[in-house]
This record gives sequence, C-alpha cells and structure tokens, in this order.
Amino acid sequence: MRRGDLFWAELAPRSGSEQRGRRPVVVISHDAFNEAEAWRSVIVVPLSTSRQQARRGPTAVALGKDTAGLAVASVVLCHQVTTLDRAKLVERIDTLSPADLGRVGEGLLVALGLEP
Repeated sequence: MRRGDLFWAELAPRSGSEQRGRRPVVVISHDAFNEAEAWRSVIVVPLSTSRQQARRGPTAVALGKDTAGLAVASVVLCHQVTTLDRAKLVERIDTLSPADLGRVGEGLLVALGLEP
C-alpha cells in the first residue's frame, strides 16, 4: 500500500454527513506508515459521485471516468479526511498519477488550512 493508491473500502459504521458504505478511498498517509507492518491505521480520503459534493469548492477534487481505474467520474472529498483500520480496505483499484495526487494534495492544503 502506497500514498496515492485507490482502494475499495467499507466505511461503516459512520454518522452524520460522513461518507459511508462501500466506496473508493485514496490513501494519503505517508509511505513510512503505510509500509510499517505494526502500524494498522491508514489515512484516507473518500470519493463520491455526487454532483452536490462536486460543488464544494477547492476541497472537492474532480477525477474523470477511467482515471486510475474508476468506472465513473468521481470527486475526492479532501474535507473528509479520515483514519481507517487497514482491514477496511478490501480491494486495491489502481494508483493516481503524480499530477492527480498533486491536485489532491492541494485540496488537502485548503481543507486543513496549511501553507504549501
């Protein structure tokens, strides 16, 4: 598992406006954590196909159909960063290109109020 990998994940139970159910997520945690066998957590950002979510501004990063194995156009919801147990990642889809991962990074900077 590496930063930028897309996985199908089981996001349940969740509450409120959190994304839930089986959906793609992009791994954003540092590869040093991702490669450590004893480290069971992984930091991810969920994807959505909702047009409403796509209008959330710079924290919603659009990915086109067929991007990194996605069957439909999707939106990376950088404002919904979450930590999951690795067991919730059920199937690897593909890996984002460096350009797409860079755009996700920009969305995370905005969502977290960090300087580039």
